[in-house]
Amino acid sequence: MTLFFIRTFFLVISAFVGSYLGSINNQVTLGTWIGAGAGLILILLEVSLRRVSVRGLSSMVFGLLLGMVMAKLTSDILTLLPLDVSMQSTMRAVLTIIFSYLGAVMALRGKDEFNIIIPYVRFKRQELAEQVILLDTSAIIDGRIWDIYKTNFLGGRLVVPRFVLQELQTLSDSNDEIKRQRGRRGVEILRNMQKDPAMDIRIQEDDVPEVEEVDAKLVRLAKLMEARIFTTDFNLSRIAVIQGVAPLNINDLLHAVKPAVFTGEEMDVRLVKEGKEADQAVAYTEDGSMIVVAGGRNHVGKKVHVLVTSILPTQGGRMIFAKLMA
Repeated sequence: MTLFFIRTFFLVISAFVGSYLGSINNQVTLGTWIGAGAGLILILLEVSLRRVSVRGLSSMVFGLLLGMVMAKLTSDILTLLPLDVSMQSTMRAVLTIIFSYLGAVMALRGKDEFNIIIPYVRFKRQELAEQVILLDTSAIIDGRIWDIYKTNFLGGRLVVPRFVLQELQTLSDSNDEIKRQRGRRGVEILRNMQKDPAMDIRIQEDDVPEVEEVDAKLVRLAKLMEARIFTTDFNLSRIAVIQGVAPLNINDLLHAVKPAVFTGEEMDVRLVKEGKEADQAVAYTEDGSMIVVAGGRNHVGKKVHVLVTSILPTQGGRMIFAKLMA
């Protein structure tokens, strides 16, 4: 609505300026129409450029200025040659066009890694000085990020890229009931997080159009923003590490904070089912770790005292082996 009023005001001002200029030549009506038409063309041009990245535009402007500087330096060199004034003016104009074009195109193509001549200075938003954490679809649907963030273990700003929101919307509209429920759950969780005053969460409008897959977009954006990725996706975590991006996997956090269990430790557990091997039974710790108890098959459903004999780390956590004590 604000943009509508701004555009309307600009159109009125353009018509007024046109009428004023037309009055100089006694062509008020014609000047009004020309001014309004010019304003309308500019508004249509602005609307067509709404998807232009600010980062890309700023890089292009810098490249344009750099090209103009190079053209000026080259033109100054040409003044040392025995050329007439008209030739020098022509060469100056041609060089300005060529260097300006090359500078703008090269800066736009390399906007993500474009460095200023001064070493170690890069195009970077001021707001990115703080730590940024990108949320992927799985982390939003999981929902535990809400509680973890409020414990102050995570510092910085939570950022949800626009393409992640689009993926959530796609899941919400899916014909598959399970995917539809997951997508709607993620949208609802995100909406509630935005309403929570304790949450510092923003929507990131920048896209990575040259990349199609959402996970690849997320990793690329994290590299550009020097951000971390909060996820529950094991494969995304591995890909992020390979490409130099630090992942924050909720499952890794849960495994890290599990209570320590040592070989030779005694504990009381409740056997819940039979094991795969003969005379084995299975129990679980409070954090969900599986305990395989030798000699416990005949005690399924009972609480027994066991001795830990070994611990096997796995990708899904850990597996504890124990034996029944008399």
